[in-house]
Amino acid sequence: MHLPLNALRAFEASARHLNLTRAAEELHVTQTAVSQHIRKLEDRLGKPLFRRLPRGLALTDEGQALLPVVVESFGNLARALEQLGDTRPREVLTVGAVGTFAVGWLLPRLRDFQQACPFVDLRLLTHNNRVDMAGEGLDFAIRFGDGAWHGTHAERIMDAPLSVVCAPALAHGLRSAADLARQPLLRSYRADEWAAWFDAAGAPCPVVRGAVFDSSLTLAEAAAQGAGVALLPVKMFTRELQQGRLVQPFALELHRGAYWLTHLQSRSETAAMHAFRQWLQAQASIPLAADAVAEVSVQKIKSN
Repeated sequence: MHLPLNALRAFEASARHLNLTRAAEELHVTQTAVSQHIRKLEDRLGKPLFRRLPRGLALTDEGQALLPVVVESFGNLARALEQLGDTRPREVLTVGAVGTFAVGWLLPRLRDFQQACPFVDLRLLTHNNRVDMAGEGLDFAIRFGDGAWHGTHAERIMDAPLSVVCAPALAHGLRSAADLARQPLLRSYRADEWAAWFDAAGAPCPVVRGAVFDSSLTLAEAAAQGAGVALLPVKMFTRELQQGRLVQPFALELHRGAYWLTHLQSRSETAAMHAFRQWLQAQASIPLAADAVAEVSVQKIKSN
C-alpha cells in the first residue's frame, strides 16, 4: 500500500500535538492542509485515526497502533539521511582497551558513539593492561594506572577507586573490616591492594589466601557467585550493582589509579582519533550512576 509521505508527516505531528493548529505551525502549512492530509490517509487505510473533540484531537485505537511505527520510521530515515550527508571519508580507528573498561563502560555507550561519529569504523581490541601499541597497530590504548607509560601521551579519562564488593549473601555478615578475615579475599595480579585497603581502614590485614585472577571481569564474576570478597572499580560494574548480583558493604574507597587514553607520541592525530577523543571525554564528564548504586547498597546492608 502506497501511503503519501506528507500525509504520514501530518499524522505524526498531529498525533504528537493532538492539535491541528500546532501541527500546521510546525509543518509550515495551513490547518486545512493538515486536515486534508489526515483525511486522505484515513481514506487510504479505511479507518479513522483521530476522534475530533471540541478542543483538539484524540487518537483512535488504530491511530495509537500506527503512531510508534511512523515515529520509528521517520527516525530511521533521519539517521540514514544524516549519514549520507556526512561527506567525510570513513576512517578505521583501532582502539585497545583494558577489558574491564571495555565491557563495563565503553560497550554500553558504543551505540551512542556510532551515531555521533558515523564516519569512524571502530576496531575494538581488549587487553589486560599490557599492550604494544606499535606492534599491535593501535591508534589508542585505554589503560589503568598512573598515566606514566614510556613514549606515550596519556590523557586522564576518569578515576576508578576500588571498593569491597561481594555477593549479597556474604555481605550480611560484614559489619567491620575485621569481619573480612573470615572470608576468602579474592585477589588481582596487583598483590598489594588488600594490604593498602586495610591500611586505609585502620585495621590489620589478615593473611590473604584467596584465588588470584588476571582479569577484573573474572574476579567480579567469582565474587558475584559467592566465591569470596573482591576489590573492584565499582564504576565499571554498574550493571551488577543495579541487578543486585554484587553489593558494596563498606563505603571506603581505595584510590590506586585512573583510566587513561594513551597514544604514541610519534602518532599524529587523525580526524577519527580526534572525534573519538572528544566523544570519550564528553561521555566521561557525565556523572555515573554507579556512585548512587553503591551508596544505596551500603545503606541497604546497614539497615538489615
